[in-house]
Amino acid sequence: MIKRNILLTLSIATLVSLTGCSTSPTGRNQLMLVSPSQAINASAAAYTEMLTPLKKEGKIDSDAAVVKRVKVIAGRIVYQAIERYPHTRNWDWSISVIDEPETVNAWCMAGGRMAVYTGLIEKLNPTDDELAQVIGHEVSHALANHTAERMSVAMATQLGVMALGVATENTDYQELALTGAPLAAAVAIRLPNSRTGELEADRLGMELAARAGYDPAAAATLWQKMGQNSQKNPPEFLSTHPAPGNRQQILANLAPQMEPLYKPGSELPIYNFRN
Repeated sequence: MIKRNILLTLSIATLVSLTGCSTSPTGRNQLMLVSPSQAINASAAAYTEMLTPLKKEGKIDSDAAVVKRVKVIAGRIVYQAIERYPHTRNWDWSISVIDEPETVNAWCMAGGRMAVYTGLIEKLNPTDDELAQVIGHEVSHALANHTAERMSVAMATQLGVMALGVATENTDYQELALTGAPLAAAVAIRLPNSRTGELEADRLGMELAARAGYDPAAAATLWQKMGQNSQKNPPEFLSTHPAPGNRQQILANLAPQMEPLYKPGSELPIYNFRN
Protein backbone atom coordinates (compact mmCIF):
# COMPACT_ATOMS: atom_id res chain seq x y z
CA MET A 1 0.00 0.00 0.00
CA ILE A 2 2.82 2.40 0.92
CA LYS A 3 4.63 1.68 -2.36
CA ARG A 4 1.42 2.18 -4.33
CA ASN A 5 0.73 5.54 -2.64
CA ILE A 6 4.28 6.69 -3.30
CA LEU A 7 4.00 5.84 -7.00
CA LEU A 8 0.61 7.52 -7.24
CA THR A 9 1.99 10.64 -5.57
CA LEU A 10 4.95 10.66 -7.96
CA SER A 11 2.64 10.36 -10.99
CA ILE A 12 0.54 13.29 -9.83
CA ALA A 13 3.62 15.32 -8.90
CA THR A 14 5.06 14.71 -12.35
CA LEU A 15 1.89 16.03 -13.98
CA VAL A 16 1.87 19.14 -11.79
CA SER A 17 5.59 19.83 -12.26
CA LEU A 18 5.31 19.61 -16.05
CA THR A 19 2.41 22.02 -16.27
CA GLY A 20 3.33 25.30 -17.91
CA CYS A 21 1.48 28.33 -19.15
CA SER A 22 1.53 30.03 -22.52
CA THR A 23 -0.52 32.65 -24.34
CA SER A 24 -2.00 32.15 -27.80
CA PRO A 25 -1.93 34.86 -30.50
CA THR A 26 -5.49 35.82 -29.49
CA GLY A 27 -4.51 36.27 -25.83
CA ARG A 28 -5.95 32.98 -24.59
CA ASN A 29 -4.12 31.29 -21.72
CA GLN A 30 -2.85 27.83 -22.59
CA LEU A 31 -1.72 25.12 -20.22
CA MET A 32 1.32 23.35 -21.66
CA LEU A 33 2.97 20.09 -20.68
CA VAL A 34 4.90 20.18 -23.96
CA SER A 35 6.84 23.27 -25.04
CA PRO A 36 6.51 24.62 -28.58
CA SER A 37 10.14 23.65 -29.29
CA GLN A 38 9.50 20.08 -28.13
CA ALA A 39 6.41 19.92 -30.34
CA ILE A 40 8.43 21.17 -33.33
CA ASN A 41 11.14 18.55 -32.79
CA ALA A 42 8.58 15.78 -32.44
CA SER A 43 6.76 17.00 -35.54
CA ALA A 44 9.93 16.93 -37.65
CA ALA A 45 10.44 13.25 -36.90
CA ALA A 46 6.75 12.42 -37.30
CA TYR A 47 6.49 14.23 -40.63
CA THR A 48 9.37 12.24 -42.09
CA GLU A 49 8.03 8.99 -40.68
CA MET A 50 4.56 9.60 -42.12
CA LEU A 51 5.65 10.72 -45.58
CA THR A 52 8.51 8.30 -46.27
CA PRO A 53 6.32 5.26 -47.04
CA LEU A 54 3.93 7.44 -49.06
CA LYS A 55 6.83 8.67 -51.18
CA LYS A 56 7.86 5.10 -51.88
CA GLU A 57 4.30 4.42 -53.08
CA GLY A 58 4.38 7.46 -55.37
CA LYS A 59 1.64 9.22 -53.41
CA ILE A 60 3.45 12.48 -52.70
CA ASP A 61 3.22 15.44 -55.13
CA SER A 62 2.20 13.19 -58.03
CA ASP A 63 0.25 15.88 -59.92
CA ALA A 64 2.46 18.84 -60.83
CA ALA A 65 -0.46 21.19 -61.58
CA VAL A 66 -2.15 20.53 -58.22
CA VAL A 67 1.15 20.88 -56.37
CA LYS A 68 1.85 24.23 -58.03
CA ARG A 69 -1.61 25.53 -57.17
CA VAL A 70 -1.33 24.45 -53.52
CA LYS A 71 2.18 25.87 -53.12
CA VAL A 72 1.22 29.27 -54.55
CA ILE A 73 -1.72 29.61 -52.17
CA ALA A 74 0.22 28.27 -49.19
CA GLY A 75 3.24 30.40 -50.08
CA ARG A 76 1.23 33.61 -49.94
CA ILE A 77 -0.27 32.66 -46.58
CA VAL A 78 3.04 31.57 -45.06
CA TYR A 79 4.64 34.85 -46.15
CA GLN A 80 1.96 36.75 -44.21
CA ALA A 81 2.37 34.43 -41.22
CA ILE A 82 6.11 35.11 -41.08
CA GLU A 83 5.54 38.87 -41.38
CA ARG A 84 3.26 38.84 -38.34
CA TYR A 85 5.04 36.18 -36.32
CA PRO A 86 8.77 36.72 -37.05
CA HIS A 87 9.85 33.83 -34.81
CA THR A 88 8.42 31.48 -37.46
CA ARG A 89 10.94 32.68 -40.04
CA ASN A 90 13.28 29.88 -38.96
CA TRP A 91 10.59 27.19 -39.15
CA ASP A 92 11.11 24.48 -41.72
CA TRP A 93 8.00 25.46 -43.69
CA SER A 94 7.02 22.77 -46.18
CA ILE A 95 3.90 21.41 -47.83
CA SER A 96 3.11 18.14 -49.55
CA VAL A 97 0.11 16.99 -51.55
CA ILE A 98 -0.86 13.45 -50.55
CA ASP A 99 -2.55 11.45 -53.27
CA GLU A 100 -5.46 9.90 -51.35
CA PRO A 101 -8.66 10.73 -53.29
CA GLU A 102 -10.98 9.44 -50.57
CA THR A 103 -9.42 11.49 -47.78
CA VAL A 104 -10.86 14.96 -47.25
CA ASN A 105 -8.27 16.40 -44.93
CA ALA A 106 -5.36 18.79 -44.41
CA TRP A 107 -3.08 19.55 -41.50
CA CYS A 108 -0.13 21.62 -40.34
CA MET A 109 2.23 20.34 -37.67
CA ALA A 110 4.21 22.43 -35.26
CA GLY A 111 7.08 24.07 -37.10
CA GLY A 112 5.14 24.58 -40.34
CA ARG A 113 5.11 21.11 -41.93
CA MET A 114 1.86 20.80 -43.89
CA ALA A 115 -0.07 18.36 -46.02
CA VAL A 116 -3.18 18.59 -48.19
CA TYR A 117 -4.94 15.45 -49.39
CA THR A 118 -6.20 15.20 -52.96
CA GLY A 119 -9.58 14.07 -51.66
CA LEU A 120 -10.19 17.54 -50.24
CA ILE A 121 -9.61 19.07 -53.67
CA GLU A 122 -11.46 16.44 -55.69
CA LYS A 123 -14.52 16.05 -53.46
CA LEU A 124 -15.00 19.69 -52.46
CA ASN A 125 -13.77 21.30 -55.68
CA PRO A 126 -12.72 24.42 -53.74
CA THR A 127 -11.99 27.73 -55.38
CA ASP A 128 -8.57 29.24 -54.66
CA ASP A 129 -10.24 31.48 -52.07
CA GLU A 130 -11.80 28.45 -50.35
CA LEU A 131 -8.60 26.41 -50.44
CA ALA A 132 -6.80 29.39 -48.92
CA GLN A 133 -9.20 29.25 -45.97
CA VAL A 134 -8.27 25.61 -45.34
CA ILE A 135 -4.54 26.31 -45.51
CA GLY A 136 -4.83 29.51 -43.46
CA HIS A 137 -6.78 27.61 -40.82
CA GLU A 138 -4.15 24.87 -40.64
CA VAL A 139 -1.25 27.33 -40.48
CA SER A 140 -3.05 29.08 -37.64
CA HIS A 141 -3.17 25.87 -35.63
CA ALA A 142 0.63 25.83 -35.79
CA LEU A 143 0.96 29.54 -34.98
CA ALA A 144 -1.28 29.13 -31.94
CA ASN A 145 0.71 26.13 -30.65
CA HIS A 146 -2.31 23.84 -30.92
CA THR A 147 -0.09 20.84 -31.68
CA ALA A 148 1.69 21.33 -28.37
CA GLU A 149 -1.69 21.65 -26.66
CA ARG A 150 -2.98 18.40 -28.13
CA MET A 151 0.27 16.66 -27.29
CA SER A 152 -0.13 17.96 -23.74
CA VAL A 153 -3.60 16.41 -23.59
CA ALA A 154 -2.08 13.12 -24.70
CA MET A 155 0.64 13.37 -22.07
CA ALA A 156 -1.90 14.14 -19.34
CA THR A 157 -3.90 11.13 -20.49
CA GLN A 158 -0.80 8.94 -20.29
CA LEU A 159 0.02 10.10 -16.78
CA GLY A 160 -3.62 9.70 -15.79
CA VAL A 161 -3.62 6.12 -17.04
CA MET A 162 -0.39 5.47 -15.16
CA ALA A 163 -1.87 6.89 -11.96
CA LEU A 164 -4.99 4.76 -12.43
CA GLY A 165 -2.87 1.66 -12.89
CA VAL A 166 -0.90 2.43 -9.73
CA ALA A 167 -4.02 3.21 -7.69
CA THR A 168 -5.80 0.04 -8.74
CA GLU A 169 -2.67 -2.13 -9.01
CA ASN A 170 -3.87 -2.98 -12.52
CA THR A 171 -0.79 -3.89 -14.56
CA ASP A 172 -2.73 -3.54 -17.83
CA TYR A 173 -3.19 0.19 -17.23
CA GLN A 174 0.44 0.59 -16.18
CA GLU A 175 1.71 -1.23 -19.27
CA LEU A 176 -0.51 0.90 -21.54
CA ALA A 177 0.94 4.08 -20.03
CA LEU A 178 4.51 2.90 -20.37
CA THR A 179 4.29 1.52 -23.91
CA GLY A 180 1.99 4.13 -25.50
CA ALA A 181 3.31 7.02 -27.57
CA PRO A 182 0.97 9.92 -26.74
CA LEU A 183 3.60 12.55 -27.40
CA ALA A 184 4.02 11.58 -31.03
CA ALA A 185 3.03 14.52 -33.21
CA ALA A 186 1.50 12.05 -35.63
CA VAL A 187 -1.05 11.24 -32.93
CA ALA A 188 -1.53 14.89 -32.04
CA ILE A 189 -2.74 15.86 -35.52
CA ARG A 190 -5.37 13.13 -35.31
CA LEU A 191 -6.76 14.35 -31.99
CA PRO A 192 -9.80 16.64 -32.19
CA ASN A 193 -9.24 20.33 -31.62
CA SER A 194 -11.15 22.07 -28.88
CA ARG A 195 -14.07 24.37 -29.68
CA THR A 196 -11.96 27.32 -28.55
CA GLY A 197 -9.02 26.20 -30.66
CA GLU A 198 -11.19 25.85 -33.75
CA LEU A 199 -12.65 29.34 -33.38
CA GLU A 200 -9.14 30.69 -32.80
CA ALA A 201 -7.82 29.03 -35.97
CA ASP A 202 -10.87 30.21 -37.94
CA ARG A 203 -10.25 33.84 -37.02
CA LEU A 204 -6.47 33.77 -37.46
CA GLY A 205 -6.74 31.77 -40.67
CA MET A 206 -9.29 34.09 -42.23
CA GLU A 207 -7.08 37.08 -41.39
CA LEU A 208 -3.99 35.47 -42.94
CA ALA A 209 -5.91 34.47 -46.06
CA ALA A 210 -7.35 37.99 -46.44
CA ARG A 211 -3.91 39.57 -46.11
CA ALA A 212 -2.67 37.07 -48.71
CA GLY A 213 -5.30 38.27 -51.20
CA TYR A 214 -8.06 35.68 -50.69
CA ASP A 215 -11.71 36.52 -50.11
CA PRO A 216 -12.71 36.03 -46.43
CA ALA A 217 -16.30 35.31 -47.49
CA ALA A 218 -15.01 32.01 -48.91
CA ALA A 219 -14.69 30.57 -45.39
CA ALA A 220 -18.47 30.26 -45.11
CA THR A 221 -18.91 28.75 -48.59
CA LEU A 222 -16.11 26.26 -47.85
CA TRP A 223 -17.94 25.00 -44.80
CA GLN A 224 -21.15 24.85 -46.77
CA LYS A 225 -19.41 22.46 -49.15
CA MET A 226 -17.94 20.56 -46.23
CA GLY A 227 -21.40 20.10 -44.76
CA GLN A 228 -22.85 18.90 -48.06
CA ASN A 229 -20.03 16.41 -48.50
CA SER A 230 -20.37 15.10 -44.94
CA GLN A 231 -23.94 13.99 -45.67
CA LYS A 232 -22.50 11.40 -48.05
CA ASN A 233 -19.25 10.44 -46.33
CA PRO A 234 -18.12 12.25 -43.15
CA PRO A 235 -14.64 13.59 -44.03
CA GLU A 236 -11.69 12.95 -41.74
CA PHE A 237 -11.33 16.72 -41.50
CA LEU A 238 -14.50 16.91 -39.40
CA SER A 239 -13.22 14.35 -36.91
CA THR A 240 -10.24 16.54 -36.01
CA HIS A 241 -11.94 19.89 -36.70
CA PRO A 242 -15.35 19.62 -35.02
CA ALA A 243 -17.71 22.43 -35.99
CA PRO A 244 -18.32 24.81 -33.05
CA GLY A 245 -22.03 25.57 -33.23
CA ASN A 246 -23.25 27.10 -36.47
CA ARG A 247 -19.80 27.47 -37.94
CA GLN A 248 -20.96 28.65 -41.33
CA GLN A 249 -22.91 31.52 -39.75
CA ILE A 250 -20.06 32.39 -37.40
CA LEU A 251 -17.68 32.64 -40.35
CA ALA A 252 -20.16 34.68 -42.38
CA ASN A 253 -20.44 37.15 -39.50
CA LEU A 254 -16.66 37.31 -39.14
CA ALA A 255 -15.93 37.96 -42.81
CA PRO A 256 -16.91 41.68 -42.84
CA GLN A 257 -14.32 42.34 -40.11
CA MET A 258 -11.63 40.97 -42.41
CA GLU A 259 -12.77 42.77 -45.55
CA PRO A 260 -10.52 45.83 -44.95
CA LEU A 261 -7.49 43.50 -45.12
CA TYR A 262 -8.57 41.95 -48.40
CA LYS A 263 -7.03 43.44 -51.55
CA PRO A 264 -8.04 41.28 -54.51
CA GLY A 265 -5.98 41.21 -57.66
CA SER A 266 -2.91 42.78 -56.13
CA GLU A 267 0.54 41.29 -56.64
CA LEU A 268 1.39 39.95 -53.21
CA PRO A 269 4.71 38.45 -52.03
CA ILE A 270 5.05 34.68 -51.75
CA TYR A 271 7.17 32.36 -49.63
CA ASN A 272 9.19 29.91 -51.73
CA PHE A 273 9.13 26.45 -50.20
CA ARG A 274 12.39 24.54 -50.23
CA ASN A 275 10.76 21.16 -50.77
